[in-house]
Amino acid sequence: MKVFGIAGWSGAGKTTLLEKLIIEIGGRGFSVSTLKHTHHAVDIDRPGKDSFRHREAGAIEVLVASSSRWALMHELRGGAEPPVEELIRHMTPVDLLIIEGFKSHAHPKLEVHRPSLGKPMLWPSDPTIAGIASDQRLEGLTLPVLPLDDAAAIAEFVLAAVDLMAG
Repeated sequence: MKVFGIAGWSGAGKTTLLEKLIIEIGGRGFSVSTLKHTHHAVDIDRPGKDSFRHREAGAIEVLVASSSRWALMHELRGGAEPPVEELIRHMTPVDLLIIEGFKSHAHPKLEVHRPSLGKPMLWPSDPTIAGIASDQRLEGLTLPVLPLDDAAAIAEFVLAAVDLMAG
């Protein structure tokens, strides 16, 4: 399974780009999954639901399933956040796994950068950044800069970076 990341500051457009890339790369016949990091105490469960009650009672894992989808919730119960490698092991193999976030993990990434946010670039402090996607022209960089609104060009870049070419 090939792994590539999308990184950048909040509000830069990572999720919007990722949606377009999933459509673009999937449309080329490749299977795509995503692994998304969140800094929030996100919870897909709701109080009152049976699964919530199971977790509140102390279950370490609760798997909910229907005819449409299934989701596994694993409680850390104060333990450390698992490393990316461990999370990837839980994923069903696909052609391309795109990771959103996990800025400090050493996998190849595309940085989404909007100068209007006033945030510094992650590159060059992160040597795993292979290219930049931006809504403005960026001069003087030593790595590829792609237009943020050109999902087809960015998909080509990602597929070439992970050595996945349409057959």
